Amino acid sequence: MPLPSVTRSPFGTLPDGTPVARWTLDAGTGVRAEVLDLGGVLHRLDVPDPGGRTATVVLGHDTLGGYTADTAYLGALIGRYANRIAHGRFELDGTAHHVPANDRGHALHGGPDGFHRRPWRATAESGRTRAALRLDLHSPDGDMGFPGALHVTAVYTLERSGTLRLDWTARTDRPTPVNLTHHAYFNLAGPGRTDVLDHRLAVDADAYLPVDAAAIPLGAPVPTVGTPFDLRVPQRLGERLAHPDPQLRRAGGYDHCYVLAPPPAPGALRRAARLHDPDSRRRMEVWTTEPGLQVYTGNGLDGTPHPRHAGVCLETQHFPDAPNRPGYPDTVLRPGTPRHSTTEFRFPHLPAPPGELS
Repeated sequence: MPLPSVTRSPFGTLPDGTPVARWTLDAGTGVRAEVLDLGGVLHRLDVPDPGGRTATVVLGHDTLGGYTADTAYLGALIGRYANRIAHGRFELDGTAHHVPANDRGHALHGGPDGFHRRPWRATAESGRTRAALRLDLHSPDGDMGFPGALHVTAVYTLERSGTLRLDWTARTDRPTPVNLTHHAYFNLAGPGRTDVLDHRLAVDADAYLPVDAAAIPLGAPVPTVGTPFDLRVPQRLGERLAHPDPQLRRAGGYDHCYVLAPPPAPGALRRAARLHDPDSRRRMEVWTTEPGLQVYTGNGLDGTPHPRHAGVCLETQHFPDAPNRPGYPDTVLRPGTPRHSTTEFRFPHLPAPPGELS
């Protein structure tokens, strides 16, 4: 059985001459991930189905030009602040700050030049039981209006089991709000399927955040019971998206943050979601240390190149607009207290890997 490995190949060159590389993480057991050092994009995630047929389970672009023109954040690392900040304004320790409003009058995913558009410094970190890629990014004081210099490290690790793990670490020299997430669009059926309407989704949460017409939370979490947002038992996405609930009609599908139960211990992983495609029989579980899960059913995809509902995002993160909501989990990062976060994408349908090598 091959050992896990990381290899590098060219993917293109940005207009300013910066080369972009594609890093291939191979678990040695049939699962491979391709990551770009532009935006930390998960370009491909090749996963076998129970019959051994392998296909990528994430949406992407074929060329670098597709990613530089992309407005859907396909597969990207998101920061400094994932999701929305109302009106692009927040106050921190008595000082007002402004982030460019790039979505219906509000700041989305760190502003128009967020981390998804930045080259990251990449370092391979493979071993006998894993293939890993470390990505580092320095965000200077005042970047997109955020205070403080911020250093972020994101480590993709592909285990021999097929689990893809993402570990975040963030450090700052001044107080600043930080909310980091990963924006992969999953379609477990592979490229032959144009939508995820037949996928079954379950979310381990009994509350969510309703939103207004611009996707800004209306206030406190509300129970999901008795609503189409109750996904504690797997539900076919197509049936739920057809429901006349005003929240679903307003967003064109799911684009809402679920409130996850507290972890069993600080920093511990707990399951957040399960996704299943009955045709390919692929299954995925999302485990995380984060307090929230943004479920987004690709409502804004417009066919360039992927059509509406071609994938579903399961974005582990803190809550939208938390810098303006004292009752939400705190997103302010302060000097001397690094923030760590972990999310795992597990594929329980895969056979157990061979025993660990001695």
